[in-house]
Order: sequence, then C-alpha cells, then structure tokens
Amino acid sequence: MIKEIDGFNPNYREIICKNIKKYRKEKEIRLNDLAELLDVSPDYLKRLESPGDSRKNCSLTLVYKLSLILDKRIDDFFRE
Repeated sequence: MIKEIDGFNPNYREIICKNIKKYRKEKEIRLNDLAELLDVSPDYLKRLESPGDSRKNCSLTLVYKLSLILDKRIDDFFRE
C-alpha cells in the first residue's frame, strides 16, 4: 500500500492557476503579452487563469518560463 504524502493538496492546479494570474497582474503584464512571451495562445492562457476550467493543464516547462518572466520561484506558484 502506498502511504499518503503529507501536505499534498489535491487542489494544486487551482492554486497554480490563481497564482499565474496574481503574479501577472502584479507585474502589470497583459494576458496577450504574456501569452506571446510564452509562445502560447491567449485563449490557452486565459483558460489556465480561469478557476473551474477542468481543461487546464500546464507543463513544468511553462511554469519554469513563467517563473523567469514573472520573477518568481517555481515553488511560489504552489503556495496558497
């Protein structure tokens, strides 16, 4: 039997997505501009930032790029 992981939050996707929007707004970067920097469509980025959109999913590469552009550590995106 696999032991549960202490501190695992099953809502981690919602947290990451909420933080993407929060950090983007803190840096005053428009969604379209960030999408262009990330080489993704604005619709995709909008879905990522939307709470409750079950289609959202992002790669570690995207989170890494976001951390560089938004001047955040990768683990910042996982903090509530």
